[in-house]
Amino acid sequence: MNRLTSRLATGLTTSIAARLAAPVQSPVAPATPNQAIYGWLALLLAICTCHSALAQPKIEPAPPQFEVEDELRRLLVETIEAADSFDDRFDAEVWLVSKSPPLRRFIDNPKKRMSMLKSIHRAARRAGLQPEVVLAVIEVESGFNRYAVSRVGAQGLMQVMPFWKHEIGRPEDNLIDLETNLKYGCAILKHYLNRSNGHLAEALARYNGSYGRYTYVEKVMMAWQKYWR
Repeated sequence: MNRLTSRLATGLTTSIAARLAAPVQSPVAPATPNQAIYGWLALLLAICTCHSALAQPKIEPAPPQFEVEDELRRLLVETIEAADSFDDRFDAEVWLVSKSPPLRRFIDNPKKRMSMLKSIHRAARRAGLQPEVVLAVIEVESGFNRYAVSRVGAQGLMQVMPFWKHEIGRPEDNLIDLETNLKYGCAILKHYLNRSNGHLAEALARYNGSYGRYTYVEKVMMAWQKYWR
């Protein structure tokens, strides 16, 4: 087959060269028998080539796979059963499995990881926020350290300032408590998002107290794009 293809290609090349070298005549001279044969062979070769290309199966890229440990699988089932902020069981499973690997950079214990993801998702959804954005904010604010306290006094996962407790008349609230901190942080971020007419970059800058500067916003958006979206 290769020898035949080579001979056809050689003959076709010779024929084309001969046609280009021949003087132009008017009216056009009729094709010689050899030229007609080579023309039909060239057409046949082109048809065979196209058929061969079309016959090749299209290989689809394999979907990304997540490795799920046995213990994590058991905890995942328990978390899904207890989750109340997902539309259905399938959504819960997909979201928790996809967010567990990036969170492992900060929390190695699978049980604590599942528990924190469930709490973050619930608090974000109740406040009307995207849980993925809240995850990115927490990564930048505290690195998922629920006991973090900044040099200016901001506390917990979402680094909430204590003055907010007095603003709403709840001075006894413990901002180190995970659930309490998430409720405060998500409510504050939602407030700024509404105030910014849905403009996330502006809301993030206001949340961080860095309005007019976008270093913090860039960090959050980078974390969101790389790990959480």
